[in-house]
Amino acid sequence: MKHKVILDQFDVSRETLERLEIFEAILLKWNPRINLVSKNSLPFLWERHIADSIQVFRCADEVVDTWVDIGSGGGFPGIIVGILAAEIASITKVTLIESDQRKSAFLRSAARECGIDISVLNERIEKVPGQKADILSARAVADLDILLEFAERHLAEQGTALFPKGASWKKEVDNAGLRWRFDVEPITSLTESEAVVLKIKGVTRA
Repeated sequence: MKHKVILDQFDVSRETLERLEIFEAILLKWNPRINLVSKNSLPFLWERHIADSIQVFRCADEVVDTWVDIGSGGGFPGIIVGILAAEIASITKVTLIESDQRKSAFLRSAARECGIDISVLNERIEKVPGQKADILSARAVADLDILLEFAERHLAEQGTALFPKGASWKKEVDNAGLRWRFDVEPITSLTESEAVVLKIKGVTRA
């Protein structure tokens, strides 16, 4: 099957693949009701969403105490992080923050059916108390300038932010540099040649 070929490059276990397939089925069931991902991207779910989320997970350090995913929406990368963490037990706590009540219900249902232990906070990102996260992730949530505001609030002092960005990532980094100081490592995407995962540390106001 196509998705198994795609995931060969990530070397996931049979159990993890089964959980990913369960998640795919849940998302396809819920998507017509609450539009978790665009209808046009559904045929490319594994390439554009699942594989992209796996590579975000693989950009993290090997051992992480707390991982917080903000604006989790359809579960990318938050649910995928929870699924992968269940396999290797490298993360103590995974928390997803999502302001939309229906999407939060979906995330809780997906976690339950996939058999993963995560927390879902149904609240606006800027209203949630600081999470002191070792890893903060966000996919298709906001421009980098805004994401760094969330990082300032929710990252631990030595924490790392992982933000997937498209072809215009350099412009976002330059714009964010007007208000922020940060160390950034752009990691070339495995799923899109012009995209990157921005690995960011040391966020402070300029």
